Amino acid sequence: MIDHKTQDERLHAAMELFYYAYRAFTAQPDALLATRGWGRVHHRVLYFVGREAGLSVNTLIARLGVTKQALHGPLRELQEAGLIVATVAEHDRRMRRLALSAAGAALEAELSGAQRALLARVFDAHGAPAEQGWRAVMAALASADGSADPREA
Repeated sequence: MIDHKTQDERLHAAMELFYYAYRAFTAQPDALLATRGWGRVHHRVLYFVGREAGLSVNTLIARLGVTKQALHGPLRELQEAGLIVATVAEHDRRMRRLALSAAGAALEAELSGAQRALLARVFDAHGAPAEQGWRAVMAALASADGSADPREA
């Protein structure tokens, strides 16, 4: 028989750990973005465009799980700041391909570098089995809404 009180407590504890871990994971990038008046969506855009140069706007929208309207402002700001360059696709002049400029790549590396370092420290401290377990849990959570890129799991 399942002890629901114990299960609820376990789940609440997991939710709290997830919240605090996410706060720690995003603290440094958030502080750097705040100096520019930007938020996490700007970092997400830089990250995904940096991971796949030539990404189309529609693919970026799908990866982020946002609407075109929600992406428009942050993407425009990043382009105006010279961090993202949009070019017209050769095969379809209506499609724009996105890439990071050198300044965009430098900012993305600074934003994500702290996160990579944190993950590396934690994975190194707890070993490969813990990392594999974490990846399995995160992949299952990410697939819950169907928008996760399976290449990232």
